[in-house]
Amino acid sequence: MSNNSSENVAEENAKKVNASAWIKDMAKHLKKNWVIYTFLIIPVAYYIVFRYVPMFGNIIAFRKYVAGGNLFGEQWSGFKYFKQFLGDPAFRRAFANTLILNFSYLLVRFPLTLIFALLLNEIKWMPWKKFVQTVSYLPHFISMVIVAGMIKELLSTSGPINAFLVNMGQQAIEFIALPEWFPTIFVASGIWQGLGWGSILYLAAIAGINPELYEAAKVDGATHFQQVIHVTIPCILPTIATLLILDIGGMVGSGGAFEKVFLLYNPMTYETSDIVSTYVYRMGVKSGNYSYATAVGLFEGLLNLILLTVANFSSKKVSGESLW
Repeated sequence: MSNNSSENVAEENAKKVNASAWIKDMAKHLKKNWVIYTFLIIPVAYYIVFRYVPMFGNIIAFRKYVAGGNLFGEQWSGFKYFKQFLGDPAFRRAFANTLILNFSYLLVRFPLTLIFALLLNEIKWMPWKKFVQTVSYLPHFISMVIVAGMIKELLSTSGPINAFLVNMGQQAIEFIALPEWFPTIFVASGIWQGLGWGSILYLAAIAGINPELYEAAKVDGATHFQQVIHVTIPCILPTIATLLILDIGGMVGSGGAFEKVFLLYNPMTYETSDIVSTYVYRMGVKSGNYSYATAVGLFEGLLNLILLTVANFSSKKVSGESLW
C-alpha cells in the first residue's frame, strides 16, 4: 500500500511540475508574441458580441415576445411556435425551396470548382494563368446589390438576352417574373460569382503536392490524365472532403443566398424562390412576430448542426477524412 501511495504522490507531483512548466512556457510565448495576439482581439470580440451573445435571444422561441416588453419574452409558450410553423404550408414550401436551391447549386458548383482548379493548374504560361485567375476571382468581390441589378438588366424584357431571342424569331421571356426560371438564375449566377473564388483552396492544396509523386508516376508510365486521377485527386482528397462537409452542413441554411434571393425574388416567384431566411424576414421583421421567426431560425440551425454531424461522420467512415 505504501508503494502504491508513494507512486501516486510521485505522479501527482510530476503532473504539477509539468503543468507549471507549461504555464511558464505559455507565459513566455505570450510575452514574446503579444503583438501578434492583439490582432485576435477584434475578431474574437466580433464573434462574442454578434454570434454568441445573440444566442441568449433564442429563448423567445419558447416565450411570447412583445415589442417594448421584457427582452426575453413575457410568458412561457413552450413549443407553440414550433408546432405553428411546422403546420404552415408557406414554411414547408420555403423549406423545400431552400433544399432544392442549395442542393442544385452544390450539385453543379462542387464538381465544376474542382475541375476548374485542375484545369487552371495545367496552365503553364504564368501571365495567362494570372489573367484567368483575376477574371474568375473578380465577380466574388462585386456587391450582391450590383450583381442583382446586373441580372435584372440582363434578363429584363428589353435586355440583351431577350433582344437576342427576339432577333432569332422567339418571343421575349419575363425571366424574373416566372417561378420556373428562378432556380436556373440562382444556380447560374452563383457559378459565375463563386467559381474562381472556390478554386483557391484546391489550388493551394495542389501546390503542396510533392513533385516526386509525379516523377514516380511518369516512371511507371502514367499519362498526364492518369497522374491527375491517381496522384493529384488522392492528394487533395482531405481538402475535397472538408469543403464537401461544410457545404452539406449548410444545406438547410441560407448562407449568402439570402441577399441574392431577397434582391431577386418577388411575390410572383415565391413558389420556387421563397427560402427559409426570407420567410423568417417576412414573419419577424415585416410582421413583427419575433418569437415565431426565432423558432424557425432555431429549427434551421439545429438541422444544419445535424447535417454537419452526419456529413462529418459519413466522410470519416467512407474516406477517413473529417473535420473532427
